[in-house]
Parts: sequence; C-alpha cells; structure tokens
Amino acid sequence: MATTPANTAALIYDWNEKERTGPLLRRAPRFVDETIRDGIQSPSVRDPSIEQKMELVRLMDRMGIQTLNLGLPGAGKRAQEDVERLLRFIVEEKLRITANCAARTIAADITPIIDISQRVGVPIEVMTFIGSSPIRSFAEGWDNERLTKHTLDAVKLGVDNGLPVGFVTEDTTRAHPKTLDVLFRTAIDAGASRLVLCDTCGHATPDGLKNLLNFTRGLLRSMDMEEKIELDWHGHNDRGMALALGLYAFEWGVHRVHGCGLGIGERVGNCSMDLLLLNLYLLGQLDARQHDLSCLVEYVEAVSRYTHVPIHPSYPLSGRDAFRTATGVHAAAVIKAEKTGDQDLADRIYSAVPARVFGRQQEIEIGHYSGRSNVIYWLKSHGYEPADALVDKVFNFAKLQDHTLTNAEIEDVIAS
Repeated sequence: MATTPANTAALIYDWNEKERTGPLLRRAPRFVDETIRDGIQSPSVRDPSIEQKMELVRLMDRMGIQTLNLGLPGAGKRAQEDVERLLRFIVEEKLRITANCAARTIAADITPIIDISQRVGVPIEVMTFIGSSPIRSFAEGWDNERLTKHTLDAVKLGVDNGLPVGFVTEDTTRAHPKTLDVLFRTAIDAGASRLVLCDTCGHATPDGLKNLLNFTRGLLRSMDMEEKIELDWHGHNDRGMALALGLYAFEWGVHRVHGCGLGIGERVGNCSMDLLLLNLYLLGQLDARQHDLSCLVEYVEAVSRYTHVPIHPSYPLSGRDAFRTATGVHAAAVIKAEKTGDQDLADRIYSAVPARVFGRQQEIEIGHYSGRSNVIYWLKSHGYEPADALVDKVFNFAKLQDHTLTNAEIEDVIAS
C-alpha cells in the first residue's frame, strides 16, 4: 500500500498562491446576511414563518456572520412585527449578531425602525437607499436636487435619533461619478458612517468594481474621511459574477460584503453567502474560533426548505451531486485514495472541497460511464460479496442504461 504525506496539501501544487505577496485580505472579513430581506424579495420564494426566520438567525450567528438585515419595516405591519420579534429574539438568546434594516430615503420607512429600536432598547443600523443611476432617474423623473434633499433628510433623521446610518446608493455601478460625489458628500456630512456600493442590476465586472472603489476612496481621502467611513459591497448575480466580485471586494479592502443563503434574491439572486464563506475558509481567511462552518450545509438546506427554493444537484458543497460520481476513472481514483486510509486524500483527489469538514462524504454510484470498480465498491458498501458473476451482471446492465442507477434498480438486478 502506498504511503501518503502527513499533509495532503503537499500533493497539490497551488497556482492560486503563485506570485502572491503579502496577506490576501487587509482585515478580517465581515458579512451582512440579506437572506430574510433581499432574499425573500425573489418572486419565487415563500416568506418563511417567524419561527423559521429565528432558526436561520441562530445558524447565521453560529457561522459567525456579524450582521443581518431583518427586513424593511416600511413595507407594512407584518414586516414591522417580524423585525421587532426577531430583534427581541437576538436579545433573549444573547446572540452576537447585530441587526440592520432597509429603508427608502423617506420618513415613513425610517420612523418604524427608530420606534422598534427604542421599544427593544437595541440600536438598529438604518440602511437607507435611493436610486442613483441616470437610467433610473430618467424613468422616475428625478433630478440631483431631489436626490440630495432625500439623502440629507433621511440620514439626518436616523442620526438625530441616535442610530447608525449606512447610505445605500442603488445601482451604484451604473451611476455617474458627479452624482455619486454629491450624494456621498451629502450623506457623510449628515452623519452617515457607512457607504454601501450596490451592483443592483448585476452589471459590474472586476474592472468596474475596482474603478468604483478607487473613485470612492479618492473622494473619502479628499474629505479626510477614509479612516472614518466604512464601505460595504452588495452585489447581484445577473452576469454570474456576484461570488467572484464579493471575493474581490474583500481583497480590495471593502469592510463588509452582503449575501444570501443559496444566493436567492431578486431576479437571478445575490452573492451566495454560503459560497462566500466556503471560499474564504478554503483561502484560510476565516478564524475558526469565530466561524463555525460545520453547520454550513444545514444553513443552505434550511434556506431551501423554508423558502421552497430547491438546491440544484450540482450546487457547490450542498448539492446532491457535489461529492457524487458514477464515472469510472473518477470513482477509481477515489477508491484507491480511500484504500490508503487517508480520508483527506480521498476527499481531495477529485474535489477542491473537503467533504468531511462539512459533514458530507464521497459517493460512488453506478451508471453507463462506470467501471467495474464502481460496481465492486457499491456492492461492498451495501453488504454484498462482489463475486465476478454478480459484478458482471450489474456492470452489463448499467452499460445498457442512459442514467445513473438508483439503489432500487441495482437491488432489482441483484434479486433477478
């Protein structure tokens, strides 16, 4: 039997680290979970019950997510009741996670947040948003004077009532710098402590994100506010870039990145919070004392169950097929790795994600692309002696099919 190094990583040449100088991130990453606000704005989701939302909050807290968006109280009585119950729940369970709420730049949205905060006795970060792109302004008939007044009044209302305020420019990635300059300065002068840069329509590329960050930091430097104002990134997935941009945002110095479990949200969804956490773990950027990711799959499955959004079979980590193969060459490699007794080697031979760290395991199935080793492995793992005649029988049957065999189908072949 071949021996393996004590550390399986020694068998992997990591091009991801090639020519990297210095730390990947400037600071420890922080997260804002938008699952029960932006996530449930998807037209395909079911709004979870308050008890289900509480369970999601528990899981978020356990994973070390620092902040969650409790909702938009301005949407109505039910939204206000849910926000207050969840805020009280955080206090009662002594959770570490903090809360913010979304609000348009109008008093009718911000006042309920102030009232809930005062009743519960806990500060809520007001995330007040306004459309900032010329295409939106044209459609709405807005001008910069109106945008500026709404920004000033909204930020001031939150700050005057003792709440931290983050100023959110919707569609930042398609907004003109002259507009952003005026709005950012207005919000900061009124007391905003955070700017939230939004890729509301999933328009940005890595170059677009970098250019926007450079512009924003230049403006903050000109105001001598670069060390006082924090930056958030909120990205949607219309081009399929939300996860990559979330990682770039952290690498390029953003303080917090927003995301949703399973990537749910408006249209094609948001940055996937679970995949963001997974990748930062694999990059060695999460402190295990702060982030318990043993429940990461549980979190995704809960989001799926409570919102009625199915997990695609090939979805990374949590999908049914994430660690499942019926291909002969792949299965043979996994089987050989398992025979060494090194489970980490078996996890890594055909996957970049260590399944067992997250409560998953490698699965060998039988299909028309399978080899005899698949059949032998399946028979042994299900308590059958892999006699040559039986192996041939199952193998020959599989080669005539157009799909991966179910356990029931294999049992039928054996019984016949």
